[in-house]
Amino acid sequence: MRRSRLVVFVSSLLLAAGTALTGAATAQASALAPTGGYAALGDSYSSGVGAGSYISSSGDCKRSTKAYPYLWATAHSPSTFDFTACSGARTGDVLSGQLGPLTSATALVSLSVGGNDAGFADVMTTCVTQSDSACLSRIHTARAYVDSTLPGKLDSVYSAIRSKAPNAHVVVLGYPRFYKLGTTCLGLSETKRKAINDASDHLNTAIAKRAANHGFTFGDVRGTFTGHEICSGDSWLHSVNWLNIGESYHPKAPGQSGGYLPVLNAND
Repeated sequence: MRRSRLVVFVSSLLLAAGTALTGAATAQASALAPTGGYAALGDSYSSGVGAGSYISSSGDCKRSTKAYPYLWATAHSPSTFDFTACSGARTGDVLSGQLGPLTSATALVSLSVGGNDAGFADVMTTCVTQSDSACLSRIHTARAYVDSTLPGKLDSVYSAIRSKAPNAHVVVLGYPRFYKLGTTCLGLSETKRKAINDASDHLNTAIAKRAANHGFTFGDVRGTFTGHEICSGDSWLHSVNWLNIGESYHPKAPGQSGGYLPVLNAND
């Protein structure tokens, strides 16, 4: 009789444990399963310029099937996927042309913007073609813009996103450091490379602060790109590409899949 009771007791414990484990697994699966729509906004770092495999219908926006938003959507199958990120986009472009798909059903928004507002292309052109002093001067101007003007522009974008997608989790992705320092590298001087990296850090700090003030998550990609900067020997970023100048200083396909996608996955 006592053996029978023991069997019943042990069986009950196993059943309870099994139910608990199954419930935990179900809860985890539920937490990971995509619910609602996903909208990918922003500039060329989100559209995938430099990664190749561009979607023909995206035209000059150069949205790539190798860009992190497309890779995330393929892996997670959200109920809707709206890919409006566009090469060259500034904050004003996001406001005027990229927010249309956002609704109360949007569950996830990813965004990278601010670099073009700060004059990223002109900074790099100056630093590649002119002297150290000219490069540092142009970077100084860009940093002043990031301090004085960019925060208000980011606030306008972030507020509009929250207004149109009140239930969405918003991940604001930053920019990588461009150069590995302290190594022999053809091209820009160490002075220029360090100043560019510092300017990228400065921009990321400003973006992260504004994102936090709006309750958004900042996705910092500097860690995933470490060891894969230009001059590293295994760069995930294009250097100057004279045959396709628009791809210069943008992530290659491995930079999208290995640099940006893991950060979105960790924060989605």
